[in-house]
Amino acid sequence: MIVMKFGGTSVEDAAAIRRITGIVSTHRDRKPVVVLSACAGVTNQLLDAAELAATGQRNEATRLITAIADRHKAIAHDLFTNSQRAGIVTDIDRCREELSVLVTGVAILGELTPRSLDAFASYGERLSTLVVHSFIAGSGLRSRLVDARSFMVTDDHFTKAAPQFDLVHQRLMEVIPPALHDHDVVVTQGFIGATAGGIPTTIGRGGSDYSAAIIGALLDAEDIQIWTDVDGILTADPTIVSGARRIKVMSFNEAAELAYFGARVLHPETILPAVRKNIPVHVLNSLRPESPGTMITASPAVDRRCIVKSIAYKEGITLISIVSTRMFLAHGFLENVFDVFHKYRTVLHTVATSEVSISVTIDNRTHLDSIAQELRAFATVSVSGQKAIICVVGENLKTTPGVAARVLHAVAEVNINMISQGASEINISFVVDEHDIEPVVQNLHREFFANPSAFPEVFE
Repeated sequence: MIVMKFGGTSVEDAAAIRRITGIVSTHRDRKPVVVLSACAGVTNQLLDAAELAATGQRNEATRLITAIADRHKAIAHDLFTNSQRAGIVTDIDRCREELSVLVTGVAILGELTPRSLDAFASYGERLSTLVVHSFIAGSGLRSRLVDARSFMVTDDHFTKAAPQFDLVHQRLMEVIPPALHDHDVVVTQGFIGATAGGIPTTIGRGGSDYSAAIIGALLDAEDIQIWTDVDGILTADPTIVSGARRIKVMSFNEAAELAYFGARVLHPETILPAVRKNIPVHVLNSLRPESPGTMITASPAVDRRCIVKSIAYKEGITLISIVSTRMFLAHGFLENVFDVFHKYRTVLHTVATSEVSISVTIDNRTHLDSIAQELRAFATVSVSGQKAIICVVGENLKTTPGVAARVLHAVAEVNINMISQGASEINISFVVDEHDIEPVVQNLHREFFANPSAFPEVFE
């Protein structure tokens, strides 16, 4: 059994759905569980409709909901004959009517809660799976649509709900294996789940990757495939570095570091369930299924000469510098600082410390004012926005002397606000101004990937 996750661009229109159906059909003997995202852009539209409703713009929200429904009807019109289409259009209209009720409720209350946001967002995946499952079934494959809310049990931390693995495992085993026994393909949703009481939740943006990894890990899949619109994981963002190369194979640790520090191919949590079960993850291109993509595995063959695998960056970063007002030997200073960020559920991406000072970076400014106010009770605080984290990743960083010097030499003309090395010792991260991202990434890529034909077993 394998898990095949297809992202938004892989299901964005009728042509894309035909392509992925062909891909799935070639794997029918491996009993694929197909995990789908919403059609590209739909989740953002649903959240926009929710915001419009909350601000009293009910008619505008309704028009946006209608446009979403019409888009899916147009896809169905292209994919199906008139007789096939009728039932699908009826189901799409049912979703539109339910969304219209949500719009009315939010507009009357004038308030948009996280629970309501999740209710809106869940319809993107519900609509895409409705259409894709019907087309796969019509192509000659025995397909079963399983609602992810029936097994992806989460807590009630709406918009960022955490799966409850024991319950997920129990319910997953009740529905997926029996469905696979009687069908060629099982289709389900990524990103969405439900509380134990059945209230819809989402597990965070990009969570379809995480859903796929959880399903694959709990079912002991032989392979987890992440199908996207690029040929795999690259040595750098190709929009910045025209000569970025495809990485053929990399370790789970390298992929996890890249995901956390901005690589856009994978959701940061994707790797963890696969790591625990030692299941390989393949990142593949639904536009070019013949490309071998990138394989992520626990123990790839390591060429000690290959120091760096990739360079990632994360925009929208805020740097916070915190200095203890108690001067030296401030007992409990670090604990107090971390307690404040924990209280407001704000993730720290990089940390640099000394005895009486600490610098941290965050990308979620929702509670920034409250965090700064509480920190100022025992520290001097300065906040700088419009920063970026640049991250150089490679398993051999920890065993190769002189790498930090090469990194700093490559960015010698840029002001560096902070430097940090992860506990894993396979990444070197530093903070720069956002406008320096492009030259910094390009310079680093030239430094470590100057020879385009080097390490053919690792890069293409």
